[in-house]
Amino acid sequence: MIFTPTPIAGAFLVDLELRADSRGTFARAFCQKEFAAAGIEMEIVQSNLARTTHAGVVRGLHYQRPPGQEKKLVRCIAGAMFDALVDMRPESRTYHQAWWVRLDTVARQALFIPHGVAHGYQALEADSEVLYMTDQYYMPGLETGVRFDDPKLAIPWPLPARDVTSRDLHWPLLATDG
Repeated sequence: MIFTPTPIAGAFLVDLELRADSRGTFARAFCQKEFAAAGIEMEIVQSNLARTTHAGVVRGLHYQRPPGQEKKLVRCIAGAMFDALVDMRPESRTYHQAWWVRLDTVARQALFIPHGVAHGYQALEADSEVLYMTDQYYMPGLETGVRFDDPKLAIPWPLPARDVTSRDLHWPLLATDG
């Protein structure tokens, strides 16, 4: 695996190192030892799958409060996604900064997201699917978020947003977050 730091402190794009032969390709998608060698400690305890039926659907921006903070490893396994991060860690040098990337089945990149970083995505194609693994079991009641359309973030969502949940529409703007 090849780890490339993103502009958000502690977040990385993770590229596969493909081995190809006449049958096709093979690549390691996760290896705890390789992550540790890159300075990323992550023990996967839960794996989640989200399928989005329509292009334009926005999910997020979500993160978990302590003690339920989650590190995530996110990969698009069908279709294409516009993935966005917002650093919500007050002690971070990239606090309240946003960054985004396209994840799809062509480039086959994954995104490592550290604790305290809000995450959201928009399906760019119908029937897009995301697989994400976490280092923490989901703890109901600790989820929080930031508005996907916060003007301070100016995230350039590629498609008009649709099917945004009421909860996601009511997250605070950065000027009012706690």
